Amino acid sequence: MVLKKENILIVDDDIHILELIQRHLKSLQFHTYKAISVKEAVGILRDSKIDLLITDLKMPEVDGFELLKFVSEHYPELPKLVVTGYPSIQDSLEVIKRGGMDYLTKPFTKEELVNAVQKALNNFKNTKKEAVQIQNSQNGYGELIGASKSINEVFQIIDRVKNNKATIFIHGESGTGKELIARAIHYQGKFSKAPFIAVNCGSIPENLLEAELFGYTKGAFTGAENNRQGFFQAANGGTIFLDEIGNASLAVQLKLLRVLQEKEVLRVGSQKTEKIDVRVIAATNSNLKEMIKTGTFREDLFYRLTVVEIEVPSLNKRKEDIPLLVEKFLFKYGVEYKDRFIKIAPNALEILMRYEWPGNIRELENVIQRAVIMSDNTVDVEHLPNALKHHIEFPEKDLVSLKEAEKRYIQHVLHATNNNKTQAAKILQIDRKTLREKLKK
Repeated sequence: MVLKKENILIVDDDIHILELIQRHLKSLQFHTYKAISVKEAVGILRDSKIDLLITDLKMPEVDGFELLKFVSEHYPELPKLVVTGYPSIQDSLEVIKRGGMDYLTKPFTKEELVNAVQKALNNFKNTKKEAVQIQNSQNGYGELIGASKSINEVFQIIDRVKNNKATIFIHGESGTGKELIARAIHYQGKFSKAPFIAVNCGSIPENLLEAELFGYTKGAFTGAENNRQGFFQAANGGTIFLDEIGNASLAVQLKLLRVLQEKEVLRVGSQKTEKIDVRVIAATNSNLKEMIKTGTFREDLFYRLTVVEIEVPSLNKRKEDIPLLVEKFLFKYGVEYKDRFIKIAPNALEILMRYEWPGNIRELENVIQRAVIMSDNTVDVEHLPNALKHHIEFPEKDLVSLKEAEKRYIQHVLHATNNNKTQAAKILQIDRKTLREKLKK
């Protein structure tokens, strides 16, 4: 699947409508950005190339009318589609005056939405915009490797967001390469010379995470002997990657929400905020929506983290990429351990293609690393772990009573000793008299 060239920004404070519209547009291969306030929408417009604005009218603090006015003057050629649950003739006239292409009333059908979007895009004056072109090699993007349909969809999204500072949320199983995607977004874009700071929220003790992220002042707590910057200050001007964001406490989540809303941080022990300019990329293999239901993750933070979402496919869903990944790891560890390129035998590669890889790319890399160490010039079947090889599943024997099991085992021992009762009793660790009694029964 190839994403369509248009980037669509959806603005609505109703998260259910926001997700509904995004789901419909994703099914049509549009790339979407999400904002739950006008303030966030303006930030995305300034940082990203947007081809269509879909906005609600009635929103708290600053409403959609102000956004339409802003867009009409700052981005006069940008088409606009209004979605609202409060229709009125007066509102319609205001939308028309401010350049709204169409007007949808909630609730609306998918067909109505699609028709309105197509109509707005067909009237788009900027016809010179070209489709996204992936600048990297055919089989990779930065350090990412693959040619499958699913990974190419990820490459396309990276190409859309690499040159802006929209907040990005990466979700995928452990070992799928979420940090590599974050690094590709940073180092393949125009901010590549700025800092990239990766933070594993799961590896830092909960009571220290706040201080590590936002910094602290002298005397803020026992052991704070000097003022110290946090990871956010260190990443200023660049990108901070928050891996395993689901492990952050609710207190840290509240501070992260402030960072995303106000673009400022507050050190532990300080009352003075500091302005920062940081792109936030968050990632997790946890189900944050389930955590929201249990009260362990803030819903408002989730929707501010997911302006752009990237779903990373597991390795068993992109098995056609395994030969490319194997080649990459053979070269990496062949040079490191053997000072030469190591090959792989076809039957060994066949086993790798057959395996389901519950540990994803990380598990594959570990297997190849071990195989290179154990081999000379070619990785063969003998160099692969037994867990990957074919296993015979023997059917379980019928379950029997303890009495029947004892009887069968005594018969088995007697058969093995050619009915030598003395030897059988010794193996069974009972005397001959006891054995005779059991045989009578």
